[in-house]
Order: sequence, then C-alpha cells, then structure tokens
Amino acid sequence: MPTLKQSGIRWLWLAVLVFVADIGSKLLVMNTMTYGWNGRIEILPFFNLLYVHNYGAAFSFLSDAGGWQRWFFTLIAFVVCGVLLYWMRKSSIAQRMENCAYAMVIGGALGNVFDRLVHGYVVDFLDFYVGDYHWPAFNIADAAICVGGALIILDSFLSERRAPQGDEQTDK
Repeated sequence: MPTLKQSGIRWLWLAVLVFVADIGSKLLVMNTMTYGWNGRIEILPFFNLLYVHNYGAAFSFLSDAGGWQRWFFTLIAFVVCGVLLYWMRKSSIAQRMENCAYAMVIGGALGNVFDRLVHGYVVDFLDFYVGDYHWPAFNIADAAICVGGALIILDSFLSERRAPQGDEQTDK
C-alpha cells in the first residue's frame, strides 16, 4: 500500500471542488429563482434552468415513499464514500483517472447528502429536453456522479488492456 502522501487520497481536492461547486450552485438557485415550472429560465432550445425539489434518488426514484428514503439514500452515500476512500487510500496517486472518478463520485454524493440532511430533499435545476420530452432535472452533484461512474467503467476497460498478459504455456 502506498504511503498516505503517495496514495490517491491526494486527489480529494477534486471532491471538495465538486462539493463546493454543487452547494454554491444550489444556494444560488434557491436564492434567485422561483420554485417550479413558472420560474424556469430558458437558456437554449434544449436547456432550461428549473428549480425543483427531489425527495428521492436518481430520476426521482422512491420520491413518494414517505420519508424513509431520505435516510436510506444518506446511508448508501456514506457507505459508498467510505468504500471509495478506502480504494483511494490503496491506490497510487499516479492512477489519475481512477482517483478522479472516485473523487467526483464522493464530492457529488456528499453534495446530495448535504441537501438531504439540511433541506430534506435534493435541489435540482438543470433541465435538458427535446421537443416536449424533458429528462428529469438534475444538479452538479448528479453530473459529477455520472461522469465519475463513466470514468470508473472506462478505467476498468483501459486497465484490462494495460495489464500485462501472463506467459501462455502450451502443452507439447
């Protein structure tokens, strides 16, 4: 295991950056925008700013479950962050993609946990759409989690390609 200074823990600055950007953007939205569809700000022909509350998880999953989901998703986020911190501690600082991915997921997860603990819901405001179809609104934390997850998957494919192939022995 690398020393603390040589481990992926040194990439946690990215998690802090994601967390601060997420919380800052949500506070800006909450303090300057009107809640709901009537308060939307049209930015591009496929993108609005739209201040909404999400009581569930991704795509409002379990948003109408009665309140227990707030604590369930908070627990899951803390467990995932703990596992990712452990993996960062075991990895080398040189494993950039892997550590960036873990840090992005940690920062995003903690950003949404902050909302759940402080407000009881997650603030979403990024609304992408095509025609009349709108994807579920999301936020900076959600975007960081998705990008981090994609980087984890990409890194797993790339690390398989980089892994040295064992000597194949043939029976003679």
